[in-house]
Amino acid sequence: MGGDHAPSEIVAGAIRAQEELGVEVILVGDTQAIEASLKEHKSPCQLEIAPAEDVIAMEEEPLVAIKRKPKASINVAMDLVKTKQAQAVVSAGHSGAAMAAALLRLGRLKGIDRPAIGAMFPTLIAGKPVIILDVGANVDCRPKYLEQFAVMGTVYSQYVLGIPEPKVGLLNIGEEDCKGNDLAIRTHQLLQDNPRVAFLGNAEGRDVLSGQFDVIVCDGFVGNILLKFAEAVGEIVLQILREELPQGLHGQLGTAILKPNLKRIKQRIDHAEHGGGLLLGVDGVCIISHGSSQAPSIFNAIRLAKEAIDNQVLERIQSTEIKRAKQLDGINQPSEVKPSEDTTG
Repeated sequence: MGGDHAPSEIVAGAIRAQEELGVEVILVGDTQAIEASLKEHKSPCQLEIAPAEDVIAMEEEPLVAIKRKPKASINVAMDLVKTKQAQAVVSAGHSGAAMAAALLRLGRLKGIDRPAIGAMFPTLIAGKPVIILDVGANVDCRPKYLEQFAVMGTVYSQYVLGIPEPKVGLLNIGEEDCKGNDLAIRTHQLLQDNPRVAFLGNAEGRDVLSGQFDVIVCDGFVGNILLKFAEAVGEIVLQILREELPQGLHGQLGTAILKPNLKRIKQRIDHAEHGGGLLLGVDGVCIISHGSSQAPSIFNAIRLAKEAIDNQVLERIQSTEIKRAKQLDGINQPSEVKPSEDTTG
């Protein structure tokens, strides 16, 4: 029920996902509105509907609304995951409400202090995206949060994107170790000392899309600005291409010849092709999609959720953090004092 085009476009994307990805989709929300959308799209497949009485509007304060509306669609969806009736939640609604519901209903993974939204960005190297996190879940961060983001991004890159040793960068205003604010300098040291991540160093703004890094970490304030700026640039590039292609017969012929190339360009820079951001660090797979998401974006968001489930991303993050916690406990425990061989009193 969330997003600018709900429920029609959400339903259309869900229908396509169920048909093409072989997943079972549960549509959560107003039963009558959803049934009307299903009839509109003349779906040949049956999609289950989970009724929800309320919807959280974009202008509502997330935490207050989540508690005041226990039967809101996002709460009902999270409860389906909590009770193992579903394996993932996809929402194009209020992102703050989605995060609050995930934290309250599902809880954090053991060893994770703050969940982060990871978003995929295209790079200059075809077929090699970079995951940026956090892009909006935490506007204020501590160094250890960013260290955890780096670990979660590394696990995701390894097991979903198939990168054996993901290269990690810290978004900063310069390459030198001493550059940046207090958060950046302290985080740099933590990442440098962490054996679980292949830390390459600071990443400047111009490095984000270079393909040099596989994972880039930053706080949610900076990350969200970066995400929306990148989305706007992508839309501008696509619009310029539409405007600058020749008109008339010659233009139609040229467009027909270039159609495969134009399609690949769109796939690389259009944010709809990535579906949304994965909320890493909560005890359930949650995809937060853009509020303007239409059917293709919802389809890709469900695909993203399926990839996270198939590759056991949550279990692998949990395993990594538990191992780390045990290592730290071992370091902090006092060593056993062996009795002296000299037994004389």
